Amino acid sequence: MTLGGLIAKDKMIPGSCWQLQTSVNGFAESSGIELATQVASGRSFELLGNYALFKADKFYRLKVRLLEDGYQCWLDFDEIIGRALKRGQWEPRHFSFLEIQSRIPAILQWVEQASQKKNKYLWGGTIGPDFDCSGLVQAAFASQEIWLPRDAYQMERFCQTLDLSQGGFNLLLPGDLLFFGTDTKCTHVGLYKASSLYWHSSGIAFGHNGIECDRLDPIDQNSVAFHYLSQIRSAGRVVCCHDGTTLP
Repeated sequence: MTLGGLIAKDKMIPGSCWQLQTSVNGFAESSGIELATQVASGRSFELLGNYALFKADKFYRLKVRLLEDGYQCWLDFDEIIGRALKRGQWEPRHFSFLEIQSRIPAILQWVEQASQKKNKYLWGGTIGPDFDCSGLVQAAFASQEIWLPRDAYQMERFCQTLDLSQGGFNLLLPGDLLFFGTDTKCTHVGLYKASSLYWHSSGIAFGHNGIECDRLDPIDQNSVAFHYLSQIRSAGRVVCCHDGTTLP
């Protein structure tokens, strides 16, 4: 891929694609401080046709679509001006199921190393050391060039569903995803390690406020493990790479 010149105000054409040379925050709205995601240096985005004006003739935030996972968010203009290079259209990288499985040990090792750094739960965190639940899982797979959707409920839809009613947790393989929430909504995701253990980044309420390993069969009266066991709703297996399309 050939990279072009740096992003500038007069080059911001809707539909143009850019590769970041720095890591930035992605916000949920055109104003406000609610973090939706974080965008690591090296990732790419497409400029959409919506701009939020902070004051006359100055762009405050830009609405973008992140090319690797199709996620839409707002970036601060001042954070990307002069810090992104023009690029061509992004082409997704596809791995076979066997190729994905061959990378699972490295993915699990990456999560374990992330857990050893000082961290806390961060809503919208995807670049570390602070992560939210789906940000941790997405970043772990992305470390091996496997892209997943951004949010837990999207991951649940994306994965090959495992019928736990037929085989229970014995069906799980290292690298499978566990989904938690209510009967109607997925609100949390974890990454299965082995031997009934799974990694996840959980919040302060009912959680560890960071990355920890918990059990699906709690034997140590761990209140966090018991809470999430009561919330489990499904499990899924990553059998392909996300193609970058925007998901609902």
